[in-house]
Amino acid sequence: MKKQTAGRNNLGEFAPQFAALNDDVLFGEVWAREAELSPRDRSLITVSSLLTQGVPQLEAHLKIAKENGVTKEEIVALITHLAFYTGWQKAWSAFNLAKEIFDNDED
Repeated sequence: MKKQTAGRNNLGEFAPQFAALNDDVLFGEVWAREAELSPRDRSLITVSSLLTQGVPQLEAHLKIAKENGVTKEEIVALITHLAFYTGWQKAWSAFNLAKEIFDNDED
């Protein structure tokens, strides 16, 4: 996984400790523990959690999921499944994001 710098880039001057925790601990240590969970599996779990919360970070993590090998078909199945547990509106919103990310460039 590439080195995470989003925390420092976005909040480094305003909230340096939070930025360091985001980049170094969350992404640098937790996401790097591939023996327990692969980056692909972590992406599926993270996207599921963010979708159920309806937070804006879902977009970034859908992109990370794609980079980590999650397929369009898997994302469609995940969102469809969660629609019944988290709400139809959240599923619609997630599908709109996923469609942009997974259909724009067929890598």
